[in-house]
Amino acid sequence: MDNEIYEKAKVIMTQRRTTALSQNEQRIQEINNKIPEIKEINDALYATGKDLIRMVIEAKGKDISKQIESIKASNLGAQDMSKHILIAHGYPADYLDVHFTCPKCCDTGSDGTKMCSCMKQLCGKLMADELNENAQLTLSSFDTFQLSYYSGNDYFMMEKILNYTKQYAATFDKNSDSILMYGNTGLGKTHLSLAIANEVLKKGYSVLYDSIINILRKIESEHFSYDHLSDMLDLVMDTDLLILDDLGTEYETKFYSSTIYNIINTRLNRNKPTIISTNMSFPQLSKRYDERVTSRLSSMYTCLEFKGNDVRLQIKKQTIENQNNRF
Repeated sequence: MDNEIYEKAKVIMTQRRTTALSQNEQRIQEINNKIPEIKEINDALYATGKDLIRMVIEAKGKDISKQIESIKASNLGAQDMSKHILIAHGYPADYLDVHFTCPKCCDTGSDGTKMCSCMKQLCGKLMADELNENAQLTLSSFDTFQLSYYSGNDYFMMEKILNYTKQYAATFDKNSDSILMYGNTGLGKTHLSLAIANEVLKKGYSVLYDSIINILRKIESEHFSYDHLSDMLDLVMDTDLLILDDLGTEYETKFYSSTIYNIINTRLNRNKPTIISTNMSFPQLSKRYDERVTSRLSSMYTCLEFKGNDVRLQIKKQTIENQNNRF
């Protein structure tokens, strides 16, 4: 794992734990001031704890299990009484408990001798955020997608695609369909992918967006590293929405081909949505990839064919004409 990512995650975990403990102290002070009975109970529990430690030290090998069980039973009774008093005064029963973000590791990031799942998820989110920042996710939205660059049947086709992707983003959940966007370059595949990503991120889901070649290079680098890490592959498999841009631009190698199949197949098996865009047609995809890949794309993905003339070339031409008209 990238050491910088890990250190950032550790800082966040420390902040979470510090905040949880600080908020707990504030709640204790509040209750001590408002409900003196509970302060008396807590003071008694604290004194009992000190007595228990003293008993263990002075036991010197003697069997004091009965005394310990008696103290435990008394403490549990006192804790139950404290909870009933809290409820009677309109507070939740667990108001004086420490509310950690992750109860399993108490916001330490470690679950016994292993890294806690919450720490892994946090590291994955930080990795995805870093990748998405480089992809400039905030630059695209549905509002800036202009149908005026399409005409005739292409217009109606693209209008349907725009409406479908808007609805997809609006109703997205972890079990949404996977999408294949295919067609010539410059027709808005990346634009609508990023627009979906923006809306899904607003809903609080995790999104990983990058070109297929960048993703594969990172997975390959980790796979053949000395430590044989799999952080990037784990992130690709686990993120709520994976968006792979420019399928077909990667080098044709056995490792890349098997990895692409593995990503597509594993995420389908886990019911995790993936959006893939490519400038290739289905006949071209069939020549390039194993039948296992193309059959899954054609039968298990919602296939959206983008049609029209290169929008980027139209914009460039329009810009040049506008500049010429000024002179």
